[in-house]
Amino acid sequence: MLRIRPAIADGDLAELARIVTTVLPDDPTSVEEMHWADTAYPGGRRFLAWLDGVAVGSGDVGRVYMYPPEFKGWWASICVLTDFRRQGIGSALLATVSDVSREAGKTLLVGRASSDRQETIDFLEHRGFREHERMKVVRLELAGVQRAAVEPPEGVIITSLAERPELVPAVYEVAREALPDIPGDGPKLPPTLEEFRMRDVDRPVTPPDAFILAIAADTGRVIGYANLQLVPGNPKVAWHGMTGVARDWRGRGVATALKRATIGWAVAHGLDALGTANDTVNAPMRAVNRRLGYRPLPDDIDYRGPLWPRQPEQLAQPPRYVTATPEDVDR
Repeated sequence: MLRIRPAIADGDLAELARIVTTVLPDDPTSVEEMHWADTAYPGGRRFLAWLDGVAVGSGDVGRVYMYPPEFKGWWASICVLTDFRRQGIGSALLATVSDVSREAGKTLLVGRASSDRQETIDFLEHRGFREHERMKVVRLELAGVQRAAVEPPEGVIITSLAERPELVPAVYEVAREALPDIPGDGPKLPPTLEEFRMRDVDRPVTPPDAFILAIAADTGRVIGYANLQLVPGNPKVAWHGMTGVARDWRGRGVATALKRATIGWAVAHGLDALGTANDTVNAPMRAVNRRLGYRPLPDDIDYRGPLWPRQPEQLAQPPRYVTATPEDVDR
């Protein structure tokens, strides 16, 4: 018997983390990371699919915080363990997160798939999802890489938040400029200072000494920043977070110096690899990555699609192939 239930208690979150990490080993999660997300990005919902008492799938849904609250869609993520696919479990989870989104007044879902995961792409496209945006993913293998000099531009000092924690408000001012300018799907919504501190500074996977700052030597002004995010459960791998530079300092090598500093931190701390992703139209940052030796991986594809089921007459029916009756699917 299939049941879809909310995942709230730590025991359920541990099951959800197990499923997500098994299905998406390059994008794992943890109970600690989910607790952080509940504070930094409130309002999300999580569900587990239980088949005969065994957790075999998960679903997450919530607001897309880079857009204003009135944005018409919510993000959604569905994971089903390999041995339990093609039994309607993914469809049941998709229907559940669609119901939550519908109750919030939303009309579409935002999902993501790696370009090398054809089964996921087929699942989404069969249900009306279409590609909306594409991110170029790259990776730098650190085996044999020596910690090189950062060589910042003349008049620029490189330091970290561990050394200058009082500069968070100044870093935020750079973020307010940089975030809306990220190439891609329209302007992004800058967070408040409090949100920035929660989401980017106080994140458990971002060590303060891996949050690198660029400061103008003559004025003491923060002109750029870059940070790393350690992969939950795999501290030997990290992803680049935001690399932001003040508008009047762009094109002078600040971003390259910041990237070199984060690479140096990773080498010094024994990491095996660094990854990052940029929109296909973000030519400046992609050029920086190429110069620093990053190599391409499969793309990340952002999809947008309708709430499921799509037809009003389907709403009272269980998703196709689900062996449970409607009353068995607890939402």
